[in-house]
Amino acid sequence: MPELTELTAVQLVDGYRKGEFSPAEATRAALERACRVQPAVNAFVGLFADEALARARESADRWRRGEPAGLLDGVPVTVKDILLLRGHPTLRGSRTTSAAGRWEEDAPSVARLREHGAVFLGKTTTPEFGWKGVTDSPLSGVTCNPYDVTRTAGGSSGGSAAAVALGAGPLSLGTDGGGSVRIPAAFCGIFGLKPTYGRVPLYPASAFGTLAHVGPMARDAADAALMLDVIGAPDARDWSALGPAGGSFVDALDGGVRGLRVACSPSLGGQVAIAPAVAAAIRRAVERLADLGAHVTEADPDFADPVDAFHTLWFSGAARVTQRLGPEQRALLDPGLREICGTGARFSALDYLAATDVRMALGRRMGLFHTSYDVLVTPTLPLTAFGAGAEVPDRSGLRRWTGWTPFTYPFNLTQQPAATVPVGVDGDGLPVGLQIVAARHRDDLVLRTAHALYEAGVAGVAPPSPLPLPSPLPSPLPSPLPSS
Repeated sequence: MPELTELTAVQLVDGYRKGEFSPAEATRAALERACRVQPAVNAFVGLFADEALARARESADRWRRGEPAGLLDGVPVTVKDILLLRGHPTLRGSRTTSAAGRWEEDAPSVARLREHGAVFLGKTTTPEFGWKGVTDSPLSGVTCNPYDVTRTAGGSSGGSAAAVALGAGPLSLGTDGGGSVRIPAAFCGIFGLKPTYGRVPLYPASAFGTLAHVGPMARDAADAALMLDVIGAPDARDWSALGPAGGSFVDALDGGVRGLRVACSPSLGGQVAIAPAVAAAIRRAVERLADLGAHVTEADPDFADPVDAFHTLWFSGAARVTQRLGPEQRALLDPGLREICGTGARFSALDYLAATDVRMALGRRMGLFHTSYDVLVTPTLPLTAFGAGAEVPDRSGLRRWTGWTPFTYPFNLTQQPAATVPVGVDGDGLPVGLQIVAARHRDDLVLRTAHALYEAGVAGVAPPSPLPLPSPLPSPLPSPLPSS
């Protein structure tokens, strides 16, 4: 049998049901793996060994009685340190946030996981307030890529992606305002889903407004569907949350792609330069979709890059996050964040509304596009992971992270469901991601298409090799695990 850290959430639950192993064994294995990989990748801001093992033992008792609490009872899960987790501070990667207080509330997605018996291993790293597409912050340092610790894990859910890739829990909760689930999932070779906006409730509301989504990060589409069945329930604290889903996302996985109308846009109509290895991996995956019976057409959604509108909304949100900080606290901010906050503070309400007009026009265009095509397939990113600790690739000439993420942020503007699927590696062994996008509320189509690729053996990459320890270490070792 594979090591417990190699099993998916679906496989863990099946093993618990059959009595092959217990949640306590799986949790200890995941915690030991987290402690072992932390010095190399710096994925965690906190690990909760005693609490996790106690919760796992309670889960084991429920399974022995044949009375699991829910769909994920006993499954080890990590949570990005943007989301509230009861009993632990949520510092959001910032030295300006105080850890003082009782921290008595769960975010809606965390609350649903708790109700279903999930075991919380710890909280994962994020750039300050989740502002950029890589994961480093003045608070927690640099998070590295599991496939090459000199490269970035991506962001802003980089700690979550690295944790899942390395076996420190099969599931993680991430957030995505411009690609922050999909970017690190693609760089780290895992599956990541940004659901339709509102499918997973969010509280407190994000300063980035309706750009911000909460989504599952997992080993494969089946695990993500299972997690979405849990976290996609309404919560009264989110006024913009959707109502109950029309059915189980797990049940919707098995329809296959025969007859599905797939639009493939390798470069958004020539707007984006793609690394040859990325283009080749995407082409192979799309050819396999055609082999599986999908009607594949090379077709572009035909929109101009909406980056200026996105910047107006994103930089304004960043300015709002930091609005109440005094000069001494502002001096503690990531310099890049401080810069975009200054820009965002200078936008007017009319600027914001003009950006919203661009957003609405893009949403209308994509709505019409999906009357002709069920899903749109693109690269998730035009490149593979670059050097750690930098916002943009070295010698790229780019200024901001949005310069290398042209496939991700447009679909935050439109609120559509979008997922990344690992479909190969480049010549350096770094993962390549394929993005699948569907019309709003058709998360089932995204998951079904991705699942078909996994079932066909196209999706998924070999796990990372054992990691060397960098020097100097990026963060202190976590506290040792209890002996029993």
